[in-house]
Amino acid sequence: MAIIAFWSDEGKETGQTMSMVALSTYMAIEHNYRVLNVSANFKEQTLEHSYWDMSKMDAFLKGISKDIKQAGELRQSSFESGVEGLVRVINSNKTSNSIVSSYTNVVFKDHLDVLGAPKTQEYEEYRSICELYPDIIQVANRDYDVVFVDVSRRMPEESSKKILEMADVIIVNITQRMEILNKINDLKSENEFFKQKKIVYNIGRYDKFSKFNTKNVSRYIGEKREVFCVPYNTLFFESCSEGKVAELFLRIRKVDPEDRNATLIEELKRFTEGLIYKLKELQVKI
Repeated sequence: MAIIAFWSDEGKETGQTMSMVALSTYMAIEHNYRVLNVSANFKEQTLEHSYWDMSKMDAFLKGISKDIKQAGELRQSSFESGVEGLVRVINSNKTSNSIVSSYTNVVFKDHLDVLGAPKTQEYEEYRSICELYPDIIQVANRDYDVVFVDVSRRMPEESSKKILEMADVIIVNITQRMEILNKINDLKSENEFFKQKKIVYNIGRYDKFSKFNTKNVSRYIGEKREVFCVPYNTLFFESCSEGKVAELFLRIRKVDPEDRNATLIEELKRFTEGLIYKLKELQVKI
């Protein structure tokens, strides 16, 4: 029902994927939404690694049959299914409103699913898959309340442009650097893309001690509402590398204000509520 695209044109690390992981996981736990995370990255499994120990999963998959029968359709099992299997089904015109969920992996049953990045190591094959991402997202949007899409800078421009056009909200990920803030100001005045009401800004890996805090950044780039952020948090970033994000969020969802993790939860609460408000403002139902 709502498509949220995480995007950045920065060359440096913005914490884009981890910001999407944090926001979507928090939203799935705290709100009664059915959420899908989609990774459109090439040769990168940051999203998958955040929820599972992929080395153990790969070893497990080698010991079982790759193909299984389910609901009358041939699909590859677990992480081997993914977007490649879904692309084959879409190309065969055998889609249904719930087909995407057959090729995802479950984090929280009926609340959070993941459609991992393509497994291919060949860019031309990745390019071909990218052409179908808009169709995949469109089909998924009929079945899920919120579809988060991690738009890769390595995607062909035509594919990423289509995803951004169909997105209900575009979360532009930035860093706390004057160079970037000046660039955003230039783009907002010169580029029609950055003048859209559906654009919001997020500072990933946020350092609350920087002079470029959310309030100052908001003033500097002329945003009426305070920009969002996902604070740097040691436990969170470690859990992303260990496949333990789901367990972490269940453990720290209710923390004392003095707890070291309180800032992360408070900002994710503000981010979630602000995003829901933006969707209502744009008259997008979820």
